[in-house]
Amino acid sequence: MVTTNLMRRLPKIELHCHLDGSVRPATAAEIAEEEGIELSCRDLRDLTDRMTAPPSCSSLVEYLERFELPLLLMQSASSLSRIAFEAAEDAALDNVRYLEVRFAPHLHTRRGLTVEEVIESVGSGLRAAEQKYGHCVRMILICMRHHGQMDNEEIVRAAARYYGQGVVGVDLAGDEAGYPNELHAEVFELADRLGLPITIHAGEAAGACSIRCAVEKLRARRIGHGVRLQEDAEVTELIRVKGIPLELCVISNVQTKAVSCMEAHPIRSYLDSGLLVTVNTDNPTVSGTNQTREYENLTRRFRFSAGDIRKVAGHAINAAFVDEERKRQLRELFEREWSELGLAAEA
Repeated sequence: MVTTNLMRRLPKIELHCHLDGSVRPATAAEIAEEEGIELSCRDLRDLTDRMTAPPSCSSLVEYLERFELPLLLMQSASSLSRIAFEAAEDAALDNVRYLEVRFAPHLHTRRGLTVEEVIESVGSGLRAAEQKYGHCVRMILICMRHHGQMDNEEIVRAAARYYGQGVVGVDLAGDEAGYPNELHAEVFELADRLGLPITIHAGEAAGACSIRCAVEKLRARRIGHGVRLQEDAEVTELIRVKGIPLELCVISNVQTKAVSCMEAHPIRSYLDSGLLVTVNTDNPTVSGTNQTREYENLTRRFRFSAGDIRKVAGHAINAAFVDEERKRQLRELFEREWSELGLAAEA
């Protein structure tokens, strides 16, 4: 049995974590004061409420409203570097050994930063955390669905320039129902030609057809969320045959109404049917979660065993956008730490 104490000590890996969903409320208050930004919040509790989604939102759009305040505060090099450091620090303190942090550079250029300055500021903070805690943190650059082709091509080309210097891939995020994948096929054809690993938010606010398009037209190697894959047996088989990993974020999926309730989440059936499930937070602050809480929820609500948790961690290592040598090191690290915790390989 995996107890709560043991859960905290388990080595963890996360592939789907948004930087602007990871801002500490106390840090937000300090940045606002330092930079003279009026937040119109009564106190820290009020600020926290504005940055945290309720257990159940009416839609993904309502959930995304919780990012407006953090983005207001993420417009300077110093704030970006600090927030990146703290996001990586929080992950390290939760025993996350490998983390991919994603963000949309264009969302941080309102006050004059260039795309390159945004990437370098975030990278600086992440490297500082790596040096302090010894884990591995990499960046995924996001193209936004509501942005035009020129803006998103700029992000893809920037990702290519910084590939191997902290950046490991590109993503497409935002209002999936309002701006379907098809609008961005040319941008991700470019990303594929440039050799960039691609993950696409799909099957969250739109159906299984969005997942098919992400794989067949946008060249996705991984799918962000994918909870609505269960709506189409043919697309499910496509994902299984191609071995496309799913970046599931259970607590967030319920909040955004990607699934109607916790009991309706398909993670258990996906894992049992052999799909490559990974476990992620999506947005630690907005969803009030971390990897330990995600694992606790899985053991309590979906009967995940230690063996199941090992399996999803293994899927995530295999799916990580890093080279094979780094993956080998992660496998050895995880096996050693599991052994030190007294958990046999077949547990």
